[in-house]
Amino acid sequence: MVSLRSRSVYGGVFLALGLAFLSSSTRAAAPLRVLLITGGCCHDYEGQKDILKKGLEARINARVDQIHTSDRSTRPPLAILGNPDYARGYDVVIHDECGADLNEESQVRAVLKPHRDGIPGVNLHCAMHSYRIGNPRDPVAFGTPHGLWFEYLGIQSSGHGPHEPVDVTFTDATNPITKGFADWRTGREELYNNVAVFDSARPLASGRQKVKRRNGEERVAEAVVTWTNIYGPKQTKVFSTTLGHYSQTVADDRYLNLVARGLLWVTGKLTDEGQPLAGYGPRKPEE
Repeated sequence: MVSLRSRSVYGGVFLALGLAFLSSSTRAAAPLRVLLITGGCCHDYEGQKDILKKGLEARINARVDQIHTSDRSTRPPLAILGNPDYARGYDVVIHDECGADLNEESQVRAVLKPHRDGIPGVNLHCAMHSYRIGNPRDPVAFGTPHGLWFEYLGIQSSGHGPHEPVDVTFTDATNPITKGFADWRTGREELYNNVAVFDSARPLASGRQKVKRRNGEERVAEAVVTWTNIYGPKQTKVFSTTLGHYSQTVADDRYLNLVARGLLWVTGKLTDEGQPLAGYGPRKPEE
């Protein structure tokens, strides 16, 4: 027969073990495995790759691995090229490369294969102007080589305006990615145009920028700057923002918070209220 005192002791032990288990389960959530790809033309990728890694790992439970090239051409020799299995073992790929002349169809298809197979994607700034086959201003037809990368992105862009501040307005405040975010003005930045916004894309924020014409007149250019997309046969989640030309923007807390939310959303780790699921918030130092 077990005494009341023994049952009390056993109950206390079981309660302590249960709480310890719950606590360890929360702590033991596997970090998201993130592959960050950087390099190519026209940007400070040497600095920005580390800003992104440090900023994302400070905000969410993630481990960011980097594939980087210091080549600054429009055809950077990225290690992923020609390898359709480059994302094996990762939960998400961040494309932050800039290679406008990476236009061999077999290479583009290989870059896209993990995403067609269901691995989510996050695309930053010049990733929107990479892997372009044909004239980026020409209308896109899905299923053709010209449409490959744009179909994945959800928006077709061909160029950008001057290096001037962009006024960012969150046009969909109900989306978990943008919930609670305030409109803001960047420092010097580039506003990418929208040649087409496809039906699979969901715009989240627009940007407005003053542009001076050659005759001195001013006009205001406007374009979608942040959006989600559903891509391919696996209905892969994709998040993109065209912001991020200058390191000042990339290091801005508002930018890093936006990218972190997008990363959580594509991997299914974001609540409807815009918060990380349990175990996917910032890691504690002892973890």
